[in-house]
Amino acid sequence: MPCVRAPTSRPRRSRTQVAELRKLTDKDSGYVAEAVARQLRHQLRGADLLRHQEEHGAFTEEEPAEARSRISGTASAAGSASAA
Repeated sequence: MPCVRAPTSRPRRSRTQVAELRKLTDKDSGYVAEAVARQLRHQLRGADLLRHQEEHGAFTEEEPAEARSRISGTASAAGSASAA
């Protein structure tokens, strides 16, 4: 299964959004700006996943499980080797 990578512009866009939110608020509101940016990233990831499914079909039960194990670092050596 090919590895799907998010575009690198997304994190940069989130950092830019945080910076803009901080300009609108004072420095003590950095926590709020970061929370808003986290929510925006979550929404963008959701939209990316939906777009991927529209283009390639629904995810199998194994695909999300494999992704979670890769993210948490618990992917098996065999699974990691086959993905390379």
